[in-house]
Amino acid sequence: MPDGDLFDVAVVGGGVVGCAVARRFTLDGARTVLLERGADILSGASKANSALLHTGFDAPPGSLEVACMQAGYREYLDIRERLNLPLLETGAMVVAWNEADRERLDTIEAQARQNGVDDVRRLTSAEVTAREPHLAPDTRGALLVPGEHVIDPWSAPLAYLTQAVENGARAVFGAEVTGGSFDGSEWALQTSKGPVRTSLVINCAGLFGDILEQRLLGSAGFTIKPRKGQFVVFDKAAAAFLRTIILPVPNERTKGVVLTRTIFGNVLVGPTAEEQDDRDHAGVDEAVLRTLIAKAVAIVPALAGMPVTAVYAGLRPASERKEYRVSADAERRWISVGGIRSTGLTAALGLAAHVARLHADMKQKKNFHPLKNSVWPRMPNLAEHLERDWQKPDHGDIVCHCELVTRREIEAALNGPLPAGDVGGLKRRTRAGMGRCQGFYCQARVAALSEGRLADPLAVGTCHD
Repeated sequence: MPDGDLFDVAVVGGGVVGCAVARRFTLDGARTVLLERGADILSGASKANSALLHTGFDAPPGSLEVACMQAGYREYLDIRERLNLPLLETGAMVVAWNEADRERLDTIEAQARQNGVDDVRRLTSAEVTAREPHLAPDTRGALLVPGEHVIDPWSAPLAYLTQAVENGARAVFGAEVTGGSFDGSEWALQTSKGPVRTSLVINCAGLFGDILEQRLLGSAGFTIKPRKGQFVVFDKAAAAFLRTIILPVPNERTKGVVLTRTIFGNVLVGPTAEEQDDRDHAGVDEAVLRTLIAKAVAIVPALAGMPVTAVYAGLRPASERKEYRVSADAERRWISVGGIRSTGLTAALGLAAHVARLHADMKQKKNFHPLKNSVWPRMPNLAEHLERDWQKPDHGDIVCHCELVTRREIEAALNGPLPAGDVGGLKRRTRAGMGRCQGFYCQARVAALSEGRLADPLAVGTCHD
């Protein structure tokens, strides 16, 4: 637990946005603490997404969302090599499957150009087929967006918070903020891990952001409306039939179902968009999953009969309005970052910079001094198209054969400045147990290696005759 000293900034929430905000303020010279109620980062909405790096071509023109997406996109490309973050350059096609879709491509292209994405171009049906020969032949053309790419959705936030921690920030897990008071100059937060004093609170609590505001401020400026998205992950063999992100023509409610390769060598289809009240649980539904598989097969017929490696669902912290809900209360030294929906992975770095500017505009703010010699940690690579640890000497042997995870990778994930705190965190850092057998063969070994290290152990005892 943090000591009794006063922090400059307390970031509440360890999703991708919270990790990026903690990084930004730490590098700017602030004494920063991140408080996360889960046992590890990404325990909420951020753990399940499409893992796309978006250009913002289809975001609302002039919105905070498009500004933060494009700033985040640029910063990710600028820092990724120093942090060893992967990029799978795929491009994307918004594909028209009927005449109504084809007519709407004009509007989408105009919006892209209004957002400064000028390298988009129209493709004829023949050009679509030439680029993706396994695509169903009944397309009516497409809009090519060359700058859309695939990234690792988990190594990026891990890198952001690891860099913060290695440069002096504190990260406290199992630390739900249960209350707090403001005396006009500083906050006294009550958490399940003890009290925290801070000059500024930044609410990055995602699915619980409005509840946090209600609890500490007495009212909330937005209302979270959880939106569930279900996904299907096809076997790695499916990647041979696709090289471009396939996007549908969106409607007013959702961007629709995406078909894309993943950084890990699979093919992903999803998400759905389902409203629900439950903020904690995102279950999968067999009928919906079968619909997603059928949709994928309709787009790429060669996927018929392709084995499914995994299915999962995630919740997006949408709000009652279709926009980011970011605001600053200078008098109460509070900044809220709410309503960050599916574009949060791309926008996180841009949002962090925007929040830093909001703080700079506050009255009676403390002037920070940016770090001169900051540490730049390098993340382990899990991308299938780049060299993996199993291809290097002295890795200690293969533990998970489906995903070719080495003992050295698992041991590294359990140690260091930001070790895995639970089973999900260990999986996201290594992919152990996330392959074809879903851990059937390797989990006993992983349980032994992680014994005593995780909040909820994989093994709970020993059977005796």
